[in-house]
Amino acid sequence: MHRFLDLQLLNARDEAELTEAFLRVLRSGWFVLGPEVEAFEQEFAKACRVDHAVGVGNGLDALSLILKAYCQLGRLAKGAEVILPDNTFVATALAVNEAGCVPVLVEPEEHSFLIDPQRVEAAIGPNTGAIIAVHLYGRLADMDRLRTVADKHNLLLIEDAAQAHGAFDTSGRSVGALGDAASFSFFPVKNLGALGDAGAVTSDDPQLAEAVRCLRNYGSSEKYVHTVKGVNSRLDELQAAMLRVKLRRLDDDITARRTLAQRYLAEISNPLIELPQVGKPSTSHAWHLFVVRCAARDALQAHLQACGIPTLIHYPVPIHRQAAYKELSGQTFPITEQQAGEILSLPLYPEMPEALVEAVIEACNRFTGHVAAAKPKESSCL
Repeated sequence: MHRFLDLQLLNARDEAELTEAFLRVLRSGWFVLGPEVEAFEQEFAKACRVDHAVGVGNGLDALSLILKAYCQLGRLAKGAEVILPDNTFVATALAVNEAGCVPVLVEPEEHSFLIDPQRVEAAIGPNTGAIIAVHLYGRLADMDRLRTVADKHNLLLIEDAAQAHGAFDTSGRSVGALGDAASFSFFPVKNLGALGDAGAVTSDDPQLAEAVRCLRNYGSSEKYVHTVKGVNSRLDELQAAMLRVKLRRLDDDITARRTLAQRYLAEISNPLIELPQVGKPSTSHAWHLFVVRCAARDALQAHLQACGIPTLIHYPVPIHRQAAYKELSGQTFPITEQQAGEILSLPLYPEMPEALVEAVIEACNRFTGHVAAAKPKESSCL
């Protein structure tokens, strides 16, 4: 049985360099906030075409520290409302709460899955302080329209770029450089993944970057001197060293993802399966996930499983339906709820075996809306 994402295969490509990086850190005796973190921050900032990158413990911390830093700088009020899409991973909302702010959920656009600028503007109230644009599945939200809305209402515009490493807009601007600040996750399954938890904040704002640096380190910029109540969220030297190795492959890996996605788009042809509507140019999409829609999603997933094809659902339960957010359970989000019942992620990653690619296409095209009573012949399945 193939994996949805074969991390062992991907990491094996860099085993020699990863081992060398590990030994370099081990022998240095420096494991927290040292030269590897500093070098990765510089290299990642350059990759995102921004002035500053700050390494932190994970993607959730990256987003919450941005919001906390803006509160500290007086550019966001404690208790302010922050608008975000309902169909994102729960971490986006958790970061808002962690910063002492209030999440306000809005529907995504029906076919792009991305936060709807028109609904964002309709949700703005007297206590709104920021908009979080989630680049879901690796496709950029409409940052130009969101920027117009944010500027019109004097709001911060923050990117949740946890799934979009390597994406860029039609004018060539990179993800991480499109808002006032951006949060990244380097969880192992991401397009740029560490060998554990890791994250980063990017921005062209030196005050924001310095505030995040202070907050991540117990609120301290000088040892044993604590100017604010901070946290411990420091990207460690080992993960920074691993990420430096993997960052060198990012462009090639995104190109490989785009090539596979274009093949799916060209060769999967089944009226029961709605393919991603990515707009033009689709080449700017980072393709962290290839998400299709199907009214008979559960039957499609079972059919693919019978063919040896692993799939996942990102995400089956919207934020407003989570027990942790029971205070939002009375709200209705019909687009989000319909999407949650229809979406299915197909495997897509660099170095994906050709046999699996062909099997995905063939099995999708053979789907009739029902689960096959018997497993298909070996020639049609993995």
